[in-house]
Amino acid sequence: MTQRWTEADIADQSGRTVLVTGANSGLGLRTAQVLAGKGARVLLACRSAERGAKALDQVRAVAAGAGPELVPLDLSELASVRAAAASVRERTGDALDVLVNNAGVMATARGRTADGFELQLGTNHLGHAALTWLLMPALRGGKHARIVTLSSLAAVGARIHLDDPNGEHRRYNPAAAYGQSKLANQVFALELARRLRGEDVISVAAHPGYTATGLGSGMARSYTNPILRSVIAGGHRIGETLFAQNVRQGTLPQLYAATADGVGNGDYIGPGGLGGVRGYPVKLRPLAAARSESLGTRLWDVTAELTGVTPDPA
Repeated sequence: MTQRWTEADIADQSGRTVLVTGANSGLGLRTAQVLAGKGARVLLACRSAERGAKALDQVRAVAAGAGPELVPLDLSELASVRAAAASVRERTGDALDVLVNNAGVMATARGRTADGFELQLGTNHLGHAALTWLLMPALRGGKHARIVTLSSLAAVGARIHLDDPNGEHRRYNPAAAYGQSKLANQVFALELARRLRGEDVISVAAHPGYTATGLGSGMARSYTNPILRSVIAGGHRIGETLFAQNVRQGTLPQLYAATADGVGNGDYIGPGGLGGVRGYPVKLRPLAAARSESLGTRLWDVTAELTGVTPDPA
């Protein structure tokens, strides 16, 4: 892999159909813009109709091929996930080439999804896992389809509490809950890769390093103590100023995972700089937890039990 891979290295994407979750801002919006600019038909999966419409206009302005489309999707509500999957399958005629599981919430105050799950796990992992399973018929109908699932540096040192995934029996910590959800993303992506062996669909994980997306402000707002909230918010502003990449650079790992030659089933892509904080995309060694087949199997089964969605592949 070249050490300085950029958007300019992306081949023509004409004829390919891509679904990007959380495409109304940040990494998702940039991903949608770049792929539409390379000729792909891009479906923007967004929770807010208003923000989604604005993003649609921005993507439409740079599209070089088929016009982009808006797909209503609230990952924190399984009924919405099912409706979105059905809509995508109908719109694409069961021919989807790339799914980018990008959307996420970060270190929020304690909350529950419409289905009663801890908000971050429910949105970041359970919603995406359900969406992926429901879209497998369309992905199998695509050409050399790819599923790209975003993890995070927050997964390092995190733990998945399979005996208490929704944190009902332990004190809530916003950062720990976020770390659990992003580790679950990586574990799920690699377990999916193992189960896809032999198929013309691959599962790839990626992470953006430390990127100034604005999600960090959510962590600060999750603290009720005004002094602590102010200190954390200030720390994030300083950190983003000194160390963070911009969104254009931070989007490169998922764009590489979605488009580059040489990407294989089970790969993990992230910035190649010190500590994975910033830099051009490279292939990384997945975390030990993600390489654990026993943990992958257990998370797979718990996810199916919680969501009520039939896993695919079985």
